Amino acid sequence: MLPSRMHRSSLDPWLGDRRFWLFGVASVAAMALGFWLVPDQTAIVFVSKAGFWLVLAAFAIFVHALWQTWRGELAALRWRAIDWLSVGIVALGGVVLLVHETFGFKIVMDEIMLLGTSMSMHLDKTVLVPMRGNDIQGTFVILDGMMDKRPLFFPFLVSLLHDLTGYRPANAFVLNGTLTFVFLGLVCVLGRQLAGRLAGWLGVVLFAGLPLLAHNATGGGFELLNLVMILATLLLGARFVEKRDEAALTAFCFAALLLAQVRYESVIFLLPVAALVLWGWWREGRAVLSWPVMLAPLLMIHYPLQHRIFDLRVSAWELASRPGSTAPFSLRYIPDNLYHAYVYFFDPATNQPNSWVLSALGCVAVPFFALLVLKRLRALAGEPPVVVATTLFALGFAAQFALLMGYFYGQFDDVVIRRLSLPTQLGMVVALVAVLPQFTNAAVGRALLGLSLFGLLSRSVPSMAAHAYSQEYLPGKETAWRRAFIAEQPRHDYLVIDNDSILWIAHEISGTPMLQARKNRDALVFHMRNRTFSDIYVFQRFNIDADTGHMTLREGDDLGPDFVLEPVREERLQTLTLSRLSRLKEIRNGATALTAPDPVQHEVPKDRAEIEKLRRVYLENFVKMLP
Repeated sequence: MLPSRMHRSSLDPWLGDRRFWLFGVASVAAMALGFWLVPDQTAIVFVSKAGFWLVLAAFAIFVHALWQTWRGELAALRWRAIDWLSVGIVALGGVVLLVHETFGFKIVMDEIMLLGTSMSMHLDKTVLVPMRGNDIQGTFVILDGMMDKRPLFFPFLVSLLHDLTGYRPANAFVLNGTLTFVFLGLVCVLGRQLAGRLAGWLGVVLFAGLPLLAHNATGGGFELLNLVMILATLLLGARFVEKRDEAALTAFCFAALLLAQVRYESVIFLLPVAALVLWGWWREGRAVLSWPVMLAPLLMIHYPLQHRIFDLRVSAWELASRPGSTAPFSLRYIPDNLYHAYVYFFDPATNQPNSWVLSALGCVAVPFFALLVLKRLRALAGEPPVVVATTLFALGFAAQFALLMGYFYGQFDDVVIRRLSLPTQLGMVVALVAVLPQFTNAAVGRALLGLSLFGLLSRSVPSMAAHAYSQEYLPGKETAWRRAFIAEQPRHDYLVIDNDSILWIAHEISGTPMLQARKNRDALVFHMRNRTFSDIYVFQRFNIDADTGHMTLREGDDLGPDFVLEPVREERLQTLTLSRLSRLKEIRNGATALTAPDPVQHEVPKDRAEIEKLRRVYLENFVKMLP
């Protein structure tokens, strides 16, 4: 570790540094604009138009900083110096996580909204979730959309894959599959730096045996990216403590900036990041700053502006999903959430994608790690850089867990919410490998590794193979069913009426919600008479009465008596529900069939100019009438 160069009683090196004051001005300006000065509607428009470019700038600076701080080591790297056994263990762990699950959208609302945002980022570099989209003469066009509340880094990365390989919904799976190996590699690196080679392997095996990680690694959500960025930021923090130069600082700060844009609650890790930067400056005796870091607050301005959605749309908090919840966060939620966390971690049934070994070892390690953190906080100056970073990040893990326990929807055993436990389980593994050096007997590490392998083979692999934990989530099964229907169609020039229209639009299928279809009945009549679409399908879900067998439509799925439907495909994807796709045969007004061909024969003009004029008028009306 570099020695401290400052006279610790003097602030002159800080106060006399112009860059330090410029950083302060940029921070104050970003906060004023982000939280107070910009009106709500202007904020949403700004994020929609500028959000992609701000994330692109931050990502480009991050990649460049990584190259600057690591190029020396990369140039000196030799193939023989690589620990190929560890590489093999990471690769094998990644394969175990990926082979037992089917790639697909697991948490539908989050993942489809993220895919839709990546689509708009790819097509026109705006931040928008498409709500209406149609194929117009072979070109798919987004006609209408809305700003989503979800942070932008994950859809941004997916949009880059679209840019490089062409638009494909499966690019979300490609990204997560790749991130799975990156994550396990970072786990191995951190474990090795904290407690040696065996600890790195232990971390990899523990996560390879976590069915919840496998479930998300094969999905289209942002959980893997969140884990990768937490670990990357921690390790880059350790490098900053070691180097204390501008390149290391830039890489560290921009990793933190991007981490805050993966999941909402990940912004809490900015607290240990700030503490680590200040500690490094204190050790260095001056404020180490680079121009990109000075501009970083301004490149983050879209984050609080996008957060205005929670003020503009009360429904964004989704409080209605938990009856009796009156506020997003409250201390009264903690006891119940702690119980649900216990149920998730230690439920013996396979309907929870947990790992007993990880849960048990983590829960034992965390109290010892907490004592170790308290001890090290009093003497950080004598600790290695990775220990300093891990010690301060432990506070971030604790704060993140406390925040979720005070969240109204923080039940870890809930089928939708249990993915939020992944950062906590990462903190448990970090705690375990951090306390391992306290045991001088090497046999302890080997015993834990053997126990983890036994747990992986005896419980985790059978659990992943059975998939019992994913069978209760009907929206995920319905999404897979719809995607199978899309894959079977030789042409994609049909329209689907479905309340989950974003799914179809994100697969470049013309889609519109039920309410829009009912409101625009005349438009649908126009398109059916003009044969705009090869077919019009309607997706509906029926609930089945267990006693009578009577089927009733889900609320919001009824188009009304004027729409005549012919069932095409139906399946009971879950007990007491029936999912159905029907073909729209005709639209009626009482006894009158509105979609019947017009019996009046119109003379086609012979003049070419007149024909072109009629074609332009028709096309303008055609676009206006799109559902």
